[in-house]
Amino acid sequence: MNRLQANAVLLLAGATWGMGFIAQAKAMDSVGPFLFIGLRFLVACAVVLPFAMLESSRHQRQAADRALPADTDVAHAAHAAHAAHAHLLTRDDIAKFCLIGLTLFAGMACQQVGLLSTSVTNSGFLTGLYVVFTPIICVALFKDRPHPVIWPAAVLALSGIFLLSGGDPGALVIGDVLTIFSAFFWALQVVMIARFVGQSGRPLALSLTQFLVTAVLALLVAVILEPIVWSAIIDAAPEILYAGVFASGIAFTLQVIGQRYTTAPQAAIFLSSEAPFAALFAFLFLGERIGVLGIGGCVLIFSAMLLVELVPEWQVKRLQALNQE
Repeated sequence: MNRLQANAVLLLAGATWGMGFIAQAKAMDSVGPFLFIGLRFLVACAVVLPFAMLESSRHQRQAADRALPADTDVAHAAHAAHAAHAHLLTRDDIAKFCLIGLTLFAGMACQQVGLLSTSVTNSGFLTGLYVVFTPIICVALFKDRPHPVIWPAAVLALSGIFLLSGGDPGALVIGDVLTIFSAFFWALQVVMIARFVGQSGRPLALSLTQFLVTAVLALLVAVILEPIVWSAIIDAAPEILYAGVFASGIAFTLQVIGQRYTTAPQAAIFLSSEAPFAALFAFLFLGERIGVLGIGGCVLIFSAMLLVELVPEWQVKRLQALNQE
């Protein structure tokens, strides 16, 4: 897969998440946020499990093929079996996958609870702030030097939040604040996927693990804090199935696959397309409207996202063109 194809995959994931915001908001007319998260990611586990098993079988066959010469015998077969076992996921791989699962749970929890008191449009654009957070986290954790455009982009993003609040930061509701926290966790997840999925070469195993961790943690919280009513679950079934199959099982897996062939900041910009898609779908299906200041805030936030990616890419291409002259 080349970078163009990878970016197209990530764009599709962003569009699917944009529609997922509608399902997330509507589901909470019937069930609590953590019950929704838990059931959503249980469905996602069921979607990804057969593909993760096929991925595991393929890796074992490839390991065995590399280990077995043409004149195989019993000793060689035993050696091949050992080689195949050596290519199974290590404890270190699984620990890293579980850590990604914790960030996914934290991001989902903040975003889903935030939707109780903020609009789908606000949630979509504020979630997109992970595009700005991603390179900053790369600096903090891995000492990667960010492009200078990060800092004006951060100012633009903050200005956008100011306008989205109606020009009064105190008007930001708790849901908006929680969604900004969710953006931080999404950025952390994007950075860790970029670091870990290439090392393991097992994107589907990563997806399954992070889904399972999120489902278990969310259901534990739901059992403690929320009522479990079967009739309510049935009422929310269409939203749970959409979010589980498409916005989780398929979209998050597309993210993991696409990120194998592109950079974390570039992945973040294409995934951030969920923000305008969320606003579009909220307009079409929920009748949401925002004022002039809110539209200006959305424009500034999205401009910050574009700057983070497009300016560095433009400079790289310009330097390449100058070197070829």
